This record gives sequence, structure tokens and C-alpha cells, in this order.
Amino acid sequence: MTPVIDPRRGDIEDDACSTKRRSLLSLAGSLLVEISIPKLAVTWMLLIVAPSLMIGMAPIVIVIWINKVSGKVASSLVGVWCVILLAMLVAFGWFGGRRVFRLAERSFWCLNSLAVQPCYAAAREILRHLAEHWLMPEASRVQRSTLLAATTLVSGILICGIALLVLMFAWSATCFVSDIAILNSPNRLVLAALANSIVLVSAYVAAAALIWATADATMDQPRDFEAFRTQSQDGPTWRVAHLSDVHVVGERYGFRIESGRSGPRGNGRLKRVLEQLETLHANDPLHAILITGDVTDAGRSTEWAEFLDAISNHPRLADLMLLVPGNHDLNIVDRANPARLELPISPNKRLRKMRVLSALAAIQGERVRVVDHAAGRVGESLAAALEPHRAKMVTFVDAGKPQLPQGLSDLWNKVFPMVVPPDQNDGLGFILLNSNADTHLSFTNALGLISSEQARGIEIASTQYPRAHWVIALHHHLIEYPKAAKALSERVGTALINGNWFVRRLCVLAGRAVVMHGHRHVDWVGECAGLPIVSAPSPVMEAADDVATYFYIHTLAIGPDRHFVLLRPQRVAIAGQPHLPAEDSFLRGA
Repeated sequence: MTPVIDPRRGDIEDDACSTKRRSLLSLAGSLLVEISIPKLAVTWMLLIVAPSLMIGMAPIVIVIWINKVSGKVASSLVGVWCVILLAMLVAFGWFGGRRVFRLAERSFWCLNSLAVQPCYAAAREILRHLAEHWLMPEASRVQRSTLLAATTLVSGILICGIALLVLMFAWSATCFVSDIAILNSPNRLVLAALANSIVLVSAYVAAAALIWATADATMDQPRDFEAFRTQSQDGPTWRVAHLSDVHVVGERYGFRIESGRSGPRGNGRLKRVLEQLETLHANDPLHAILITGDVTDAGRSTEWAEFLDAISNHPRLADLMLLVPGNHDLNIVDRANPARLELPISPNKRLRKMRVLSALAAIQGERVRVVDHAAGRVGESLAAALEPHRAKMVTFVDAGKPQLPQGLSDLWNKVFPMVVPPDQNDGLGFILLNSNADTHLSFTNALGLISSEQARGIEIASTQYPRAHWVIALHHHLIEYPKAAKALSERVGTALINGNWFVRRLCVLAGRAVVMHGHRHVDWVGECAGLPIVSAPSPVMEAADDVATYFYIHTLAIGPDRHFVLLRPQRVAIAGQPHLPAEDSFLRGA
């Protein structure tokens, strides 16, 4: 018996969120039709309005407190109650004031990562894209570098001008100096706080845009890597298999979100990748197998179960694996609906984080270590760091309450970066980053950001092992590649929002570090500011079942000058399967 419609081939529903089968305009149309206005309003309040109010109210509260303290000091009344009251005000200012300041500071950086830096990055990439396609479509590498620098400066000036206009518009409603009477007028207080916030953020944007643009325009532009060696050096070498974006699905015939029916079905190709790796490792041992994110297609428990089942059949490979989380592991709200929005108070995002931590602990928990920022050194293993929280994690995953048990709320941020220390002073170590920005909408799931805490963690690890060489692994690409993108969607919202800043922070490791990432499914090896950058293709995406895919094994060595040397990588092909298994006998005998 053969069905009229073969369900294994999928249908139009499998292409609902596919960027390979649908245009961004079409996806945006679906989003506008289906998006939940009440959820959007609540999310806007929690992520934008509330931080804005905290920023704007901070100077008002500080001024009121200073006026109260100075008034008591200037008073001619002297007595025990006056002294006690003064002490209470000082104590409140010392303890409560610091808390208000920290809350305002967190609110400011929340706005910065959600709105300020994305706007700057979007303006920069839109101008670059238009310039590449309209002004110099056939530009040489030197001309293109000059063009990129010029458009970066223009975008900075443009953002600065817009920010100054907004500042001038909101200035008349500001109120930075007031007395306690303003608390009796909530409407006036809220309007003043919002105006204060707009002015403060606009002033910051105006200055920062010029600083960012100047720094981005004057830094080295990325270029293709041209220094591959053909043979190893006299020193040690390390073979690293670089996989990324395996997008494990939870169904036997499931399609991936991005590819839809343009990509392969199920996880058969991943199993062939692992079989190929097993053979390669037996013939020429690997030092590590690095998977730079998007291990799963939507961070669901069934997908993690499929992945863990697959690698359980290859224990020798599992002992070599190092993973970092990708945007599909954390930020996909709904596999079939780009308009799905999660409230910031929803437990679902935290649930996906707990799944990732559980999988990372199972695979690499004893081999990676977390950074102890307080002690300024690489500390205990990931498994040891999670041990006190195991029972709480199980309880939370089972109950799914919006509130995390005490101790879990900051756990995710504390474990990154993860560090695999070198086995000797001048050996090879790995630094594993979480490059995902917090987002609550499936349509914006691809945003990436490296926090200053993680950058500080890299500095701590590299200082503790000053002679070591490092593979720095993350999911998102740092900067756009030195070639024109076919579509604007490839540029806006996919690279790190603060990628240029991160490159400048890594410059001190030039010669001692190589950066490896995934995310774009693009095969590219380049260099920027002295840092080799390796982008991994996806061995399971971008091709239907009957088309071959591939991945690379990179050989790293140390040259005579103690700098990293990259040998020409080994390309490993994964053959396609032209037919579905037992296609002619589907339901035979039913």
C-alpha cells in the first residue's frame, strides 16, 4: 500500500520558518499577522520601559537623598534623635544607594544590548550592503576595505546625529534636580524619569556611536587566510575536528527549521558523520572534536535525547567532544511560528538553559573548568560547579515555575566561559563561550553578544597560562566575511552585535589564539587583527538528502616564533543518500 501523499517527504507546513524556502518579507508578513499584541506590550514594558524608568529615576533619587542629608547637617537642631536620623540616612544611602545604582547600571546595559548596539550594527551593515551592491559591486579587496571603513564612519555619524536630535526633543521634559514633593505626583515622576532616561541614553549613543565607528573604521579589516603550511613543524601538532550546526531533530523524518524541505530529513547524516569520525580517529587520532553550537534544532528535550543517544554509540568520540550553545539551542521559541513570543518571566528560556547545562555536564563536565572571577583564576570543573545545584535543577525542570530556585538564576552566566587548560605550559587550551544574546522572539533568535564578564574570563585564563595557545570557540561569527553577501538577511542580526569590540579585546592574543565558530553554515578561514578565524560549514544543512556535505579537520601547530601555525585543513565529505530507505515498501503488508 502506497499513500497518495508520502508523509516522509514533508509538506508546506515544514517550510513555515524556512529562510531557504521563504523570503524575509514573507516571514515578516506572517509575523505581523500572528504576533500577540498583549504579549508584545508586556515584554516591551519589562525589557524597555522598566529599565528606562530605573535609569531616569536614579538621578532624582540621588538628588533627593543628598538634599535630605545636607539639610540635616545644616540644621541647628542638635540631639540624639537628629544624630540617629542622620545615621539612618547615611546607612540608607550607603547600602540602598549602591543597590539603586547597580539596578540602574544593569538597566542601562540592558537597554544597550537590546536597542543601542543592535541599531548601530544594523545601520552599519545596511550601509555596507548597499554600498557593496550599488557603489562598488566589482570592488577589489583593497577598495572593499576602504569602502567598509568609510560606511562605518558614515553610520556612526548618522546614528550620532539621530541621537542628538532625540536628546534635543526630550530635553524640555527632563527633571534631574527635584525635591521629595515630586513623589506626590506619579504622572510627573514617570514622565520625568522617561525623559531623563531618553536624554541619558541618547547622550551615550551620540558619543559611543562616534567612538565605535572610529574604532571600527581604523581597525584591521578581515581578509582571507593566506598562510597555510603544507607540512607540520618540529613542535607539537593538534588535530581538531570542527563541526557546527548539526541541528538534531526529535523526529525520525523531521525537517530543520531553516532548511525546511530543502534540507535533509532526520538525523541519519549525523550518524554517518560520527561513523566517519570514528574511522578517521582510529587511523590518525584526533585531539578534540569541537561542536560550535546549534547542536539541536530548537532546544527541545527530545532533540537532546537524540543527540546523546547518537554519541553514546561512539564513546571514544564523546570523550573528545567540546560543545558551546547556539541560538537554536536557546532562543527558538517555536519551531513552526516565527511570531511566537515568550514573556521575559516565562520559565521556557530558563528551561532550555537547564537542558543545555545538563548536556554539557554529561559530555564535558569533568574536562572543562569554570572561571573564578573573585579569585582571578580558573577554578573548579563544570561538574563540581553544578553539583550543589543538581537537585534544584531537577525540581525546576519538573515543576517549570517562573521563579528559579535560589542559586539557579545566575548559574548560567557564572559557568561561561568554560576553560580546558593546556596539559603543559605551552600546550593547547580551549575557551568555550556563550555568544547568545537574550531574546524572547523566534524571529530575532539569531542575535549574538559577548558579555564583558566573558571577555574578562578570557583575560584571566590567558594570564594564568601565559605561554599557552588557545582555541576560542563560540557560535556566532565575530565580523562579516570579506565578500559581498547575497542578501541583507545574511548580514543584519546574525554576526555578534559587539563583534568589532570583541576582536579588539582579543588582539592581545594575536599569535596565540585561533577563533572557531559556526552559525552561518559557511566554509571560510580568514584573519583579522592578527587572529585566525575559522568558520565551519554545517555537515547536515544546506543540502537535500541526495547531496553530499562536508566538514573539516584542522591541524594546529606552533611555529618557530611560538605563534600559531595552521596547516591546510582536511576536507571530509559525507555522501548523500539518493532514496528514502525502503521507499517502495512503505506500509507493505499493512
